[in-house]
Amino acid sequence: MAHGTNSTLPSDDVHAALGIGASIPRTGSAGAQAAQHTAAAEKLAEQGLWEQAYRHLHAAVRLLHGQRDAAETSYAPDELDRLRREHAEAREQSRRDSLTASYNRRYLDERLAALLDDLDDLDDPAVRTTGICVALVDIDHFKQVNDTYGHLFGDRVLQRMVAELDAGLPEGAFCARYGGEEFALVLPGRDLTEAVEICEEARHRIDRYPWLEMHSALRVTVSIGVAHSAGRLAEVERLIGEADELLYTAKQAGRNAVAFRAERSGRVCLAGPAAGRRAIPQPARTTG
Repeated sequence: MAHGTNSTLPSDDVHAALGIGASIPRTGSAGAQAAQHTAAAEKLAEQGLWEQAYRHLHAAVRLLHGQRDAAETSYAPDELDRLRREHAEAREQSRRDSLTASYNRRYLDERLAALLDDLDDLDDPAVRTTGICVALVDIDHFKQVNDTYGHLFGDRVLQRMVAELDAGLPEGAFCARYGGEEFALVLPGRDLTEAVEICEEARHRIDRYPWLEMHSALRVTVSIGVAHSAGRLAEVERLIGEADELLYTAKQAGRNAVAFRAERSGRVCLAGPAAGRRAIPQPARTTG
């Protein structure tokens, strides 16, 4: 349900930055030249070459207004600053979920892929040593919240959930909305033990949150699956798939629990008080 867009500056955002409308006509000599200038400006802006980008954008504006001496334009430093700022704002907005302000699915996939690809080359020795953990967090029985209190109320619960998940994240970690009522926590430089502790603290914090202040009959809990990768062979799909399988195991085991696979024995365990539950499913370890 999260709406991701490309992290580069879209054409419409470039146009809006200079107030030249939502699109540039592609027909006619002036329109074609303006389109070429806009495309060049986008590539330069992505590289941080603001002065050159501005020159192309300004040339496009002059062409659209019938001023043929577009190549002779000059730039204003304050407009360059505005272009930098609006480019940064547009890029950040493209990475965020519009409802919860957490990172979106597009950012999650791109950032996690980069972390896994660069695992052995990162400057942080802790990341190289311990790898990366990913946790999937799902709100238990969230459909009942929407059905009972309405979707607008459910939106408030989602927003509160992000605040509680963010509250306990260490430096370098981030939360992203994976879809609907499901969130991903990415924890670089944390081994499995540390990641499970962070997730168990989050589960406990959410379980103890005063939900009754939002409604007298409301209680919200989460189930979490934690997966770990320590090498380049890991892929985003496999790591997310393992976390999702462990999340499902946590739900099967009674919900309101954090599930993980013990590194030595390979058995699926539950963290904290849930560890004492009698029936903990043992799904086969995924490979590939």
